[in-house]
Amino acid sequence: MKFGPVSVSKARGAILAHSIKPEGGRRIAKGTVLGDGELAALMSAGVATVVVARPDPGDVTEDAAALELARAIVPEPHVQGLRISGAGTGRVNLYATGPGVVRVATDKVAAINGGDPMITIATVPPFHRVDAGGMVATIKIISYAVGGAALRDACASAVGALAVAAPVLKTATLIETVIGSDTPSDKGRASMAGRLDRLGVSLAPRLLVPHDTAAIAAAIEAATSDLVLILTGSATSDAHDVAPEALRQAGGAVARFGMPVDPGNLLFLGNRGATPVIGLPGCARSPALNGADWVLERVVCGIPVSAGDIAAMGVGGLLKEIPTRPMPRRAIEGDGN
Repeated sequence: MKFGPVSVSKARGAILAHSIKPEGGRRIAKGTVLGDGELAALMSAGVATVVVARPDPGDVTEDAAALELARAIVPEPHVQGLRISGAGTGRVNLYATGPGVVRVATDKVAAINGGDPMITIATVPPFHRVDAGGMVATIKIISYAVGGAALRDACASAVGALAVAAPVLKTATLIETVIGSDTPSDKGRASMAGRLDRLGVSLAPRLLVPHDTAAIAAAIEAATSDLVLILTGSATSDAHDVAPEALRQAGGAVARFGMPVDPGNLLFLGNRGATPVIGLPGCARSPALNGADWVLERVVCGIPVSAGDIAAMGVGGLLKEIPTRPMPRRAIEGDGN
């Protein structure tokens, strides 16, 4: 593509690079392909030169290039859960067609952005939860046109770069434990119901059981939902505490206790047969984002979560203060931290 100032008399068919308003005339927007009317207005106003872009043979103009790349990224919109917007000023956006978790092949996104720097895509982080209509990515062609070969390379790198994993689990049981005779607040249940509702998961009627291994184990065994959640009246502070032991007693297994995300450290993840079981940290009683969300959302959307996956969540591990924390994370006098 050629770019720079040219005489108005030689600008027919070129793309105006900068908006201009001839004296006494209407504004001509940047990106306008200059035709006879625009040129006449410029010359009558005494404008001698304009800055323009003129694609070379084989170049693809910005809007066409952005759409071509979008279609390479999303060849099957219904399968990938993505919608392609229209193109304007070299930009095309990708939106989720329903709730879910975004799967990003970071190597493919890096390959697209590592070619011609005029061809770009920005995405939400991997495993980001989206609602229907949420923006997942924006494609932007920075220049007014790009070389066809560079665009073809970007499109070849784009296959499999993005998709939204839709929820596959439909029902959940929340087991809440009670210590003594006090009925716990329903705040935790309300927060979990909200999280699940966003993903189209229905919550079984409230289930309160004593904070006792055998009682929790019996509740796990009796649950018929796609997912079992456990919210204990007292924090689970060890891999052999009441709730993890109850899962084992019920014939299940604990894959991971503890996560390097704060708030959310005291989560455990396991299963009983094909049913995933998540032991929730106390912070799940708050609707604020916490580590349990990252595990819950993936599990509901059918994305396997291993102990290694949870270990990797420490990079970007939230570090967000919450009002309910009894000992706020602040420097303690003399500790130097």
